[in-house]
Amino acid sequence: MSRLFGPLRQMGFVVRDIDQAMRHWVEVCGIGPWYIAEKLPLHGFWYKEQRHDDIHLTIALANSGDVQLELIQQRDDTPSMYREFLAAGHEGLQHWSSWPENYHELLDRAVKGGWTIGQRGESPRGPFVYFLNEGHPGTVIEMAELTPTRRWIFDAVREAAVGWDGRDPIRHDWPHA
Repeated sequence: MSRLFGPLRQMGFVVRDIDQAMRHWVEVCGIGPWYIAEKLPLHGFWYKEQRHDDIHLTIALANSGDVQLELIQQRDDTPSMYREFLAAGHEGLQHWSSWPENYHELLDRAVKGGWTIGQRGESPRGPFVYFLNEGHPGTVIEMAELTPTRRWIFDAVREAAVGWDGRDPIRHDWPHA
């Protein structure tokens, strides 16, 4: 567990082809089912403090045990840390994420402690932030507030993976109540 951000809950992979990536995880690794949102709804997205209102992110979620896997494909040219990652010749693990309930307290502490925000967003599920890590190239740290909505969705994704028999591997949209 990170003493700064809380336990690692998710590993985020930036990919060029989300359909191919989901097939790989299902067919090669046996991980699923995947829940995919073709365009993640956002109320706002900021990259290096510049607001971009119409970023198009396709997101897929699945679990392996208690660790959530997130696949991200950006489908436009909006500046972002995802595009930077791909432009640097990378594809794959881009970030790990924690989901604290005391998100705002930890965010304030991180910024006061010298962490720099690379990008952040507001979604119907709650806020999220990615920190720049220029002193140590590699995996970025994301933090997302564990709101009741986010908790319900993430719990449903995790529960679907328990005892999953391989049927219905790709499920469009997030789980619904």
